Amino acid sequence: MEKTIMVFILAYLIGSLVPGYWIGKLFFHKDIRTEGSGNIGTTNAFRILGPVAGTVVLAADILKGALAAMLPSFFGLNINVMLVGLFAILGHTFSFWIGFKGGKAVATSAGVLSVYNGPLFWMVCAVFVSCLLLFSMVSVASMVGFTFATIMSVFYYHDLILSIIAIVLTIFVFYRHRQNIGRILSGKESTIPFGLVYWLKK
Repeated sequence: MEKTIMVFILAYLIGSLVPGYWIGKLFFHKDIRTEGSGNIGTTNAFRILGPVAGTVVLAADILKGALAAMLPSFFGLNINVMLVGLFAILGHTFSFWIGFKGGKAVATSAGVLSVYNGPLFWMVCAVFVSCLLLFSMVSVASMVGFTFATIMSVFYYHDLILSIIAIVLTIFVFYRHRQNIGRILSGKESTIPFGLVYWLKK
């Protein structure tokens, strides 16, 4: 029991690491919580710190989820990977390092999924990239990707735990993107510098 509790605590601690915030502070002397969208995740890191730092933040946030999901294997425990990974996702969105605030759970959730269900992870990645190329908006790609993962979990994989967590996370991701949804509906959402919508706007 003690080892199980330790794994969940470790998963939260790994998830609570804030590479976007730390990289901004250490290398750019910027607090990305006060610039751009104010988010500590990949999109705002790209916007405020540049593509190299943004890519590092993306890789680090995905890695957090993957490492947390591997903890049961490291400790030889028979615990559902998604349940352990959920604590890493909670750590990412409610990090004690920055006053129990955090990101929108997209990249860290992807990292957990990559360990739990590799094929679904790659399918979600394909949907995400396709949406980026069509709509030029990370917010749209994120919400569509989570929706796709939920549909596949419920209707194709019939995985109860994955389905429940996917539904909860999808609702959470839509909630965290509520301001983005408002901007999308009003035509004011920021676009990335590539993709169909971006070129049509030029």
